[in-house]
Amino acid sequence: MARVLAALAFAIAVASNAGVAELGTEIFHVADVFQEDYEQMEQQLKVFVYPDPVVYTKLAGKYASEGYFFRNLMESRFVTTDPEEAQLFFVPISCARLKEEGLDHDEISDNVASFVESVIAKFPYWNRTMGADHFFVTCHEIGTRATSKVAHLVKNSIRVVCASSYSGPFIPHKDVALPQILQPFPSPRGGDDTEKRETLGFWAGPANSKTRILLTKTWQEDSDMVISTKHVGMQQFYRSKFCICPSGTRVSTARIVESIHFGCVPGKSYLILSDHYDLPFNDVLDWRKFAVILPEQDAGTLKDALELAPYATLHRNLLQAQAHFEWHSPPIKYDTFHMVMYELWLRHSTIRY
Repeated sequence: MARVLAALAFAIAVASNAGVAELGTEIFHVADVFQEDYEQMEQQLKVFVYPDPVVYTKLAGKYASEGYFFRNLMESRFVTTDPEEAQLFFVPISCARLKEEGLDHDEISDNVASFVESVIAKFPYWNRTMGADHFFVTCHEIGTRATSKVAHLVKNSIRVVCASSYSGPFIPHKDVALPQILQPFPSPRGGDDTEKRETLGFWAGPANSKTRILLTKTWQEDSDMVISTKHVGMQQFYRSKFCICPSGTRVSTARIVESIHFGCVPGKSYLILSDHYDLPFNDVLDWRKFAVILPEQDAGTLKDALELAPYATLHRNLLQAQAHFEWHSPPIKYDTFHMVMYELWLRHSTIRY
């Protein structure tokens, strides 16, 4: 409990010192550095896309983020046809597309391995860095099996992936967490509506992990909370201050991004209960300014944490974060696509050959 209170005290101190700055700057670790570096990225970053890709462009469902990234990249100014001026090389494999074509896991992994090996054989760029300046995108868990026969791709290249849990092949500081966004959203974005949010905390889902079981047993009967293992209507997102995002059998970002979109937890703040997990854009966004983050072992003190959290400040900051968790076609400045590209830009600058 002492650790929870200390973390909340720190969050309150940060919030109280944030002041009223330029729109959106409160949610960044160092806003002016980010903005300056972002502008440099937009002017300088060039990406070479290997030819003959298997491209997934479906913009709905749990693989929508993968489809948007493929489309947005080709719509952007980052793509170059001259590989000699490129800082990064995109390996355009699509595990989701191969799955939709009816291939089994072995056939998918064979296709991926064949494409990667053909890229290495036909072009000289992989061997210059052993693939360190290459990246590929995969969302969701299917990507782990699909790349199982190209260990050098997973180990050396940058993986842009939805399931950014350390328990899987995700490598912190090398790989990039891709927000899993189930677009199109079924309902409009939540906004400045704190007066309508009477439920303190909300979570609904299968009790398929120790954390979720503890969450259900402890808080299911609490009148201030809506905790359920059954389906709860979408409107509960709009009626809740905090949306709880506990880890299950696997950790993905769909629930987190939904909470952000619907404004849950000060119009857009939520609680995350998951250890060993990289949050999207963690390098630049200070999540503690628009979310409550607790270790899984503290699930039993959840209500105390929510009641002590600076809800109004978190909600206000959350509204600023919403724009960074939305896809557009064509992409627009600071949206999800550009934030992913900025994460790639950061990694390109630290590659050592």
